[in-house]
Amino acid sequence: MSLKQQASTGAEVDEKLAALMTNASAIRAIASAVEGTLGPKGLDTMLVDRFGEVVITNDGVTILTMMEANHPAAKMLINIAKAQQAEIGDGTTTATVMAGALVGEGVSQVVKGVPVARVIEGLRAGVKKALEVLKDKAIPIKGVDDPLVKHIALIAGREHQDIADLVVEGARLIGEEKLKDPSFKLSDTVDAEEGADNEVFLGVIINKEPINDLMPKELADVKVLVIDDALEPEEMEDEALGTEAGFARYLALREEFKANVQKLVEIGVTLVLVDRGVEDQAEEILTDAGIMVIQRVANKELRKTAEHTGARAIKRTGLKKDAAELEKYLGRADRVMADEKLEQVRILGGHGKPMATILVGAATEEVVGERERIAKDAASSVQAAVKGGIVAGGGAIELAVSREVEKVRESIRGMAAYGVDCVSEALKRPLSQIVSNAGFNPLEKVGDVVAAQVEQGKDSLAIDCDTGDVTDMLALGVVDPALVKSYALKAAGEIAEAILRIDTIIKKREEKDRKNDFDEIV
Repeated sequence: MSLKQQASTGAEVDEKLAALMTNASAIRAIASAVEGTLGPKGLDTMLVDRFGEVVITNDGVTILTMMEANHPAAKMLINIAKAQQAEIGDGTTTATVMAGALVGEGVSQVVKGVPVARVIEGLRAGVKKALEVLKDKAIPIKGVDDPLVKHIALIAGREHQDIADLVVEGARLIGEEKLKDPSFKLSDTVDAEEGADNEVFLGVIINKEPINDLMPKELADVKVLVIDDALEPEEMEDEALGTEAGFARYLALREEFKANVQKLVEIGVTLVLVDRGVEDQAEEILTDAGIMVIQRVANKELRKTAEHTGARAIKRTGLKKDAAELEKYLGRADRVMADEKLEQVRILGGHGKPMATILVGAATEEVVGERERIAKDAASSVQAAVKGGIVAGGGAIELAVSREVEKVRESIRGMAAYGVDCVSEALKRPLSQIVSNAGFNPLEKVGDVVAAQVEQGKDSLAIDCDTGDVTDMLALGVVDPALVKSYALKAAGEIAEAILRIDTIIKKREEKDRKNDFDEIV
């Protein structure tokens, strides 16, 4: 083959791989943005917007969602991280780093001449095997009082002992049964406030104040009404008000509304939570009756209050029901307190389902958000551990799983074996990055751990980031939820396969252009 022919062939190969290389570079850039935060020695990232507003965080999903990313492949990876956060609540950094490693290894194999289809085939087989091994190696948690729960909270809480203690106490108050409920998220019970004291209590917080200062600041033996609507008379069209009949109807509706509000006083309601606004006349009647009213309450807080107090949310039209029927919609609580300093109301001792609030204090406004993110990560990890057990942390379990995946290569025929290699190598990445962030040589330390795990027959060996020695992570209390690890690997495998399958990138036409073409045809 002549030099000219060789150059032509090389150009064709480069052009064919252009989309893959471009996407791989974008994925690598995103992974690089968060990998420095991994492990106990991971550092923080500063995010700055065009107005100079600064966010300093160690939280992977916060970095990913706040950073500017225009490349479509980068956006795909960020969406995977968001899905990890929504499903599990933690492990986004691990998922991102693993995805970057899988894509990088996959591209390397394709450049060497391995067909993409074969790489994907092996990748699927490797991920499947890894997930099976992870499930088998998970150590069950013996309820919320298991000492391992504290370790989980401390690791996920980035060594913040006060936050870990709050989360564990909150988990105990909620109970194991509730933690295993698929519809419940312990992280939703976390609230952070500047100037607040660290506290865990059975109850919910409404981040609003009573609508005027004349209303009571504290209530006992409370009857709660939750209105998922506005507390106002039914609306009428302006045209209808212009007629005599329409105006008469308007007056009748106002009188009916007044009677309905008065009915709330008669049945002993003492706290009213309203989704939207409250009409002036209703406010006056309820204030005179010594009833606390909170308007424009967030929908999430309305739902939590209803669940905790046993109340059934009602629309404004539901207030027409007779008194006996209306009482069936009321919830109960032992105590309600308005905190003027924190500008919130606490509802304590609800007679419905147990609901704990984990209140995390912060000294300044700048650290409120970060402490809340840390507490939510810890809460999510504790719940995931209770659901699916734990595995050794520090990158130990991934390295052990990597050895098991390597055995799959022996049963894979043809070039798909190179796809299995991608998974095996990607599983070494977390330990490698953790060690690198701690200031040690990753190549040397990964080799040391592999040799030690094989020699001692222990899957829980990894590197102590303080000393650099090979250490048993379980003995150190360095553990991670098994569900976080398995979901991160699954998510990484999905994004890697999606990226590797993209052969061509074509810019779409704008919607308005397509509409104009359609108009011309018509």
